[in-house]
Amino acid sequence: MPTGERVRAGAVPSLADGFSARPETASAVETSLVPGAVVMLVPARVAGGGWRSWPGTCGKTQVAVSSAEWLWHSGRVDLLIWIAATSRASILSGYMEAAVAATAADPAGDAETLTGRFLGWLAETARPWLVVLDDLSDPAHLEGLRPEGPGGRVLITTRNPAVVTSEPRALALPIGTFSPREALSYLMGRLTADPDQRLGAIDLVQGLNYEPLALAQASGVIASSVLSCRDYLDYFTRRQEHMAKAAGSEPAAAAVTWTFSAEQADRLSPRSAQSLLAMAALLDGNGIPAEVFATAAARAYLAGEGARPADGTAQGELAVLERVGLLAAGSAATRTVRVNPVIQAAVHAVAPAEMLDRAAKAAADALLEAWPADEPGAWSADAFRSCAASLRQAAGDALWAGGCHPVLLRAGQSLDRTHLTGPAVGYWHELAATSDQVLGPEHADTLAAGHRLAHAYLAAGRSAEAVSWFQWALADRARALGTDHPDTIAARLNLGRALVTAGQFSDASTMLNAAVDDYERVLGPDHPETLGAREELAAASYAADEFGDAAQLYSRTLADREHVQGAQHPDTIAARQKLADAYLAAGQVKPALAQYKRVLSEREKVLGPDHLDTIAARAALGSAYHTAGRMASTLQLYEEACAGYERVLGPDHPDTLAARANLAHAYYAVGRLGDGLTLLRDTLARCERMLPPGDPLTQVVRESLANIAGE
Repeated sequence: MPTGERVRAGAVPSLADGFSARPETASAVETSLVPGAVVMLVPARVAGGGWRSWPGTCGKTQVAVSSAEWLWHSGRVDLLIWIAATSRASILSGYMEAAVAATAADPAGDAETLTGRFLGWLAETARPWLVVLDDLSDPAHLEGLRPEGPGGRVLITTRNPAVVTSEPRALALPIGTFSPREALSYLMGRLTADPDQRLGAIDLVQGLNYEPLALAQASGVIASSVLSCRDYLDYFTRRQEHMAKAAGSEPAAAAVTWTFSAEQADRLSPRSAQSLLAMAALLDGNGIPAEVFATAAARAYLAGEGARPADGTAQGELAVLERVGLLAAGSAATRTVRVNPVIQAAVHAVAPAEMLDRAAKAAADALLEAWPADEPGAWSADAFRSCAASLRQAAGDALWAGGCHPVLLRAGQSLDRTHLTGPAVGYWHELAATSDQVLGPEHADTLAAGHRLAHAYLAAGRSAEAVSWFQWALADRARALGTDHPDTIAARLNLGRALVTAGQFSDASTMLNAAVDDYERVLGPDHPETLGAREELAAASYAADEFGDAAQLYSRTLADREHVQGAQHPDTIAARQKLADAYLAAGQVKPALAQYKRVLSEREKVLGPDHLDTIAARAALGSAYHTAGRMASTLQLYEEACAGYERVLGPDHPDTLAARANLAHAYYAVGRLGDGLTLLRDTLARCERMLPPGDPLTQVVRESLANIAGE
């Protein structure tokens, strides 16, 4: 983050209509948020049904929003990170977004690794920052992900007492009901259109026990009706007495007021408000993408069976539900809908099962329809993944009728695609187990989930588990499809790849040889799948340090690709690059140089001189010349590569810095000690300024400088 640049990451919720700053009941929050502090906002009471019940709805998130915005607008923090901390995947996604925004980190890296580096950066930076972890539901989600640093502030909101005990260094600040003065001020501020509606306001705030959610709902109903505060209190008292008699204990005020809000919503929008609320109650209340409600699936659901879907979105129904205090539709900037979890639970408790099943199927279809096709970073689809997780938990078997609903597979694929490897393993494991239980072990969806689990294990570096699951997948494919089916051969290839990763090179060679033979027999020797399998076998030989065998295999594949695909096909050029690497590793420098030159020539013809692949090919040829001791050519290519990276990526990009380090070593090798030291010192300064603490490149440059100059 360059000096002077301020960064916000994550969607900070909007302040509610009529928001109260709570000067009497929450003033300690802002004064406690000093540099180095960890502050936790918790409910002042959790009696009456546990931490997930009505007493936990005390406005913690709104207080956190107010404090965060105050710190930001007062200039006390330069980096504001807001994270919905309902899952480990969401926390990792939030950190990745912040890392990209603040340090220009590469979003294509593994989430755990990138986050670890970013947390190290937070620990050392002098820039003031604030991390808000909203609605942390499980202390395990934060294991190894706690932000620290002398310039930082951490604000956590939670309803779970287990989180409080797991964070002994945090200052826990109870957030409870409004004070009488705050409650009255809030209610009067919400009822401005008709002063007569304020009659009985003092009695109403007292009757509602000064509960923020109850007051929000009551004021919403009053403002959208002809009722006065006195009228509302009369209705409230009678219903509370009725509910207390039925339950044997007096319900919280909000447990009563939400029923009036639901009834008023039906009066204001009798066609579909109730249906929309049922759908929203099944998704992640911390942030539902607004575009979900604009899909054809959502419109068809809201119209009802047999009716023609209305054009446009459900904006009118959302506005009604927000008006009566059942959800927050958000601003145009955030485009997210928020629903209090206790309201969601209340809807689950009273809605008929048939209605919830229909809402669940509609929500799944709408999520899938609205899901972004392109996910440039882990955070871009985090709200969709969180909604899918909430839906999977709430919907029960409704999403498994006739097979696994595609949105559940899409959620797992999103975790895979965005390198959330740890959460991906857990997700596919649970999905495979559920599919096995509901659909049976032989069902295609069960096999698909198990197959994805094997790949997730491999991506997470857990090669032993990956091998076991790929063996299972191969056995199932062979039993169900036969040994010569393309899917069975592909499973054999995947198992061979996993064995290479596990270091079981002999078994890997056997498995990959079998896959190559199968592809040649079934598809032919020139088929792209056959060529790809042969390259996998070559890669296994390379990994086992059998470079001569690897070169022979790559050479054969290259000839076949040139014949079938042409010399300038991307796969052909990539095969030539691998052959050059194998030659160089085998000590065959002359043929390696010939292939590297050809790669560079083809890259320039096909991609142009400033394409990153072309620049990388130029650097690779320079490295080969360095190995051969031809330093004049080495320096020329290294300098051209440095200039290319700087021109395309900028002087501080990690690829540019790595190229500069290579050039500095080449300067030293030819006796240009001064040039080498100057370049290394400048590169080290850039690494320390731009890369996270502990980055391997920084360590390499630092060690090189120490070895050359004793610094």
